[in-house]
Amino acid sequence: MSDKLEDARKIINEVDAQMAELFIKRMRAVESVFEYKKEFGLPILDQKREDAVIEKASSLVEDEVLKEYYIDYMKHMMSVSRAYQYRMQSGLKVAYSGVEGAFAHIAAGRIFPEGRYISCCDFKAAYDSVVNGESDVAVLPIENSYAGEVGQTIDLIFSGSLYVNGIYELEIHQNLLGLPNATVDDIKKVTSHPQALGQCHEYIKMRGLETEEANNTALAAKAVAEANDKSLGAIASVETARLYGLKIIEANINKSGENTTRFAVLSKVRAKTPSFSSTVLMFSVKHEAGSLANAIGIIGRYGYSMTALRSRPMKKHSWQYYFYVEIDGFLDNENGEGMIKELSKVCDKLKVAGAFEPHTEI
Repeated sequence: MSDKLEDARKIINEVDAQMAELFIKRMRAVESVFEYKKEFGLPILDQKREDAVIEKASSLVEDEVLKEYYIDYMKHMMSVSRAYQYRMQSGLKVAYSGVEGAFAHIAAGRIFPEGRYISCCDFKAAYDSVVNGESDVAVLPIENSYAGEVGQTIDLIFSGSLYVNGIYELEIHQNLLGLPNATVDDIKKVTSHPQALGQCHEYIKMRGLETEEANNTALAAKAVAEANDKSLGAIASVETARLYGLKIIEANINKSGENTTRFAVLSKVRAKTPSFSSTVLMFSVKHEAGSLANAIGIIGRYGYSMTALRSRPMKKHSWQYYFYVEIDGFLDNENGEGMIKELSKVCDKLKVAGAFEPHTEI
């Protein structure tokens, strides 16, 4: 019996030594994966990829009982890999518009939980900080389900050099915040970003409140905290209330229960990741009859479905427009290249602005 035990321990020691070498080799590959994600502004967690790796690896284990334990082992290995990447991510500089506690700051924190967040005064400043190398990525809003597109960001993407490497959906809950000793009856005036005030218009009207605009919701909350006036309230997030020591007097006061903002991650290089199943195209068409219809027809003829089509005025040309299009499909293949080649014949300017996985909630 003792010989069997010693033999088993010898095998375990040999395997452990091999596993240690393989672990180091695997983690070196993880470092390369992180560098790729950092360059392209991709989040560390890619659940679909992790599930695929676990499924493929577990198929190599035929013993059904051991397979269950091996799946648990692989899940733990994935967790260790993510933790290591998060440690490396602590140096990733993430630009956003607004101050700490703003929804853009919240979105940046959820997409890049271990990043270094760079507060910028406006959308262009956040965008330019990446262009100038001061930040690695920028997180900017592109659309709100209530207020519509964020034209400033769309214009920056069209005219600038950065690419969209992910679009993420953040559900927005607006709340009435006040001083810790304030009640709902104390509040006579509210301050917030104009969009937030608009989203809560019915509540504001019902309560008969005066309004005051602020540059963003977090600055509004900060102003309430500093004013130390029970009659002044802010409309902002739960996270902002905690940050500035305010109380949530009434929660979820926005008009629609479905209030979602889509945030784009922008970086210098376009990621070519097949898991990104949707593409952002931007183009202006030649000033000829039927040119827009021709462009749309080309997209359809190559089998791509448009999930969004918006027009934006061109800043330097009165009464001329460019178009923002989201299509369902990956373009880095022969079919996509053929479509782009044909589109370029009917477009004055054509840009593959990036790609993303649709409906990714954060």
